[in-house]
Amino acid sequence: MKKIPSIKLPIIKNGDSSNHILSDITKNKKIIIFGVPGAFTPTCSEKHLPGFINLYNQFQAKGIHDIYCLSVNDVFVMKAWLESYPKGYLINGIADGNADFTKTMQLTIDYSGGFMGTRCKRFALLADQNNIVKLFIEEKGEFFVSSAENILNNI
Repeated sequence: MKKIPSIKLPIIKNGDSSNHILSDITKNKKIIIFGVPGAFTPTCSEKHLPGFINLYNQFQAKGIHDIYCLSVNDVFVMKAWLESYPKGYLINGIADGNADFTKTMQLTIDYSGGFMGTRCKRFALLADQNNIVKLFIEEKGEFFVSSAENILNNI
């Protein structure tokens, strides 16, 4: 069974950012991490992130402690993106600027043709005690299996 990697990354929580070992802050918890190709991009901004914000209370009712949104963006972009939503503070951000998590989890996708470089595939995972219990990876250009609605139905 795959585990949440022990990688130091900038984490945005309640508008503040600091660097943490990801596996340290997710241990002893049931969490969701969903990954998007880029902050402020259309599907990510109009569907993916808002879906998790809107269903946040339902995830909590199912025992989810924290929800994280990961993107291959710097911490300033991730912070601004989360803050652009009235309830964006409900979701924690992971700024995977060097794609360390993305590469470790073999979730890279090449968007060089769109001048975006190496990005993260759209995905969502459910982890319990740092064990990845379920992993949903989208095909390029798709948005269904990693949606908040689908994840909620698969918990």
